[in-house]
Amino acid sequence: MVTLAALWLPILLAAVAVFVASSVLHMVLPYHKSDYGKLPDEDSVAAAMRQAGVTPGHYILPHCLDPKEAAQPEVKAKYDQGPVAFLTVLPNGVPSMAKPLISWFVLCLVLSLVVAYLTGRTLGAGAETMEVFRVAGTAALLGYAGCASTESIWKGMPWGITAKHIFDGLIYALVTGGVFAGLWPA
Repeated sequence: MVTLAALWLPILLAAVAVFVASSVLHMVLPYHKSDYGKLPDEDSVAAAMRQAGVTPGHYILPHCLDPKEAAQPEVKAKYDQGPVAFLTVLPNGVPSMAKPLISWFVLCLVLSLVVAYLTGRTLGAGAETMEVFRVAGTAALLGYAGCASTESIWKGMPWGITAKHIFDGLIYALVTGGVFAGLWPA
């Protein structure tokens, strides 16, 4: 068994390495640029939302949380006519990247801590490099990619986008596994 205190350096460096890898994947490589589409007649949609007083939050359209309501003819007609959507509305103004980037780095630290806990409880000091890589990488894969599919299953995100998120998670897992394998105590 290896303590978390003995793994402080791989925890920190794995989080930093994943943060850097994610920056490269999202800012340098072009494959995430197609993740979001533009609404037809965006200006009219935005004007209608302003006029309706839509505030920041997460919405479903049509709003029907009780399955019994969905059976009513007028609600069924709304679904049939469409659109059917999940919508997240952010506060007005150019979105700041500071809070999401800080939150992302904190998540990377937390996941690295969980990877360290699991790997440290599973393997002892001096474990084989590939065994450390396998355990740490698998734990990281579960953390970074494990629930990506839920957005497609429950919210209709296109599976192509979900596949990109799972691929990203695989890269983050390989990076995390590599850092832990390279810095594992002898």
